[in-house]
Amino acid sequence: MPTQLLSSLFERYVPISSRIWKSIEALDEGQSEDGFDPFGFEPVFLRYILPFCDWLYQVYFDVEAVGLENIPDSGPVLLISNHSGQIPMDGMLIGIACLLDKKQPRMIRGMVERWIPDLPFVSWFFARTGQVVGTRENARLLLRRGGCLLVFPEGVKGISKTYDRAYQLEQFGLGFMRLALETGTPIVPVGVIGGEEQYPAIANLEGIAKLAGAPAFPITPTWPTLGPLGGLPLPVKYRLHFGEPMHFHGDPDDEDRIIRAHVEEVTDAIESLLEQGLDERAGVFI
Repeated sequence: MPTQLLSSLFERYVPISSRIWKSIEALDEGQSEDGFDPFGFEPVFLRYILPFCDWLYQVYFDVEAVGLENIPDSGPVLLISNHSGQIPMDGMLIGIACLLDKKQPRMIRGMVERWIPDLPFVSWFFARTGQVVGTRENARLLLRRGGCLLVFPEGVKGISKTYDRAYQLEQFGLGFMRLALETGTPIVPVGVIGGEEQYPAIANLEGIAKLAGAPAFPITPTWPTLGPLGGLPLPVKYRLHFGEPMHFHGDPDDEDRIIRAHVEEVTDAIESLLEQGLDERAGVFI
């Protein structure tokens, strides 16, 4: 669908709140005169997706974000978070919190799989919404340009674990720490509460997942017994806890055991945020 037609339909049928417009207008990602950054991100394009995302954020998941002031208003920063929920709602909700609830909005830049550029339309859409192919060089360039990157070091193992391991962190990769040391970027730890309950997997059928080419095939109390309806995430309440910035110094090429010691400091910080969030919540849905 041509962009002009899409724009006219949205202007007619989709109301854009002043909250959303103010956040879009406040973004500074080094756009050119045409409104794009070097990766193809176009802040104005966010008006097509933010109304629905904001509804999910405010209504469906009733998100509560704590500690957004710990994210620097400008300059490079790495947000390092736990990952859960079978489907990546956590990344989207963190992004909305930073964009719409933070006093000085920050645009979260997510790293996507390398095969994304080969997909028609999807690659165009992801670029317009600020997503970047997850290479080390792209990450360096974004940070040098003062970007705010969100990283889930647990990867697929974190998001696809079964509920008996809820809020137990899988081992973090080391790449984000080497990147932080190389670029002198502060790290803000993030603890996400709620994702584990949105789609509580009681089993993961790895054989079927391999046949389907998927990272996991979860079985939940509602999926697949309720069909497509059972595939919807439960309307749990999300709580996002942003910790104080952490600064690390050293050689990014140090041996793994030295880098791992730094990484363990970050995992300890996230575990503390998770413990705090779980102790403070009154229930899964409230």
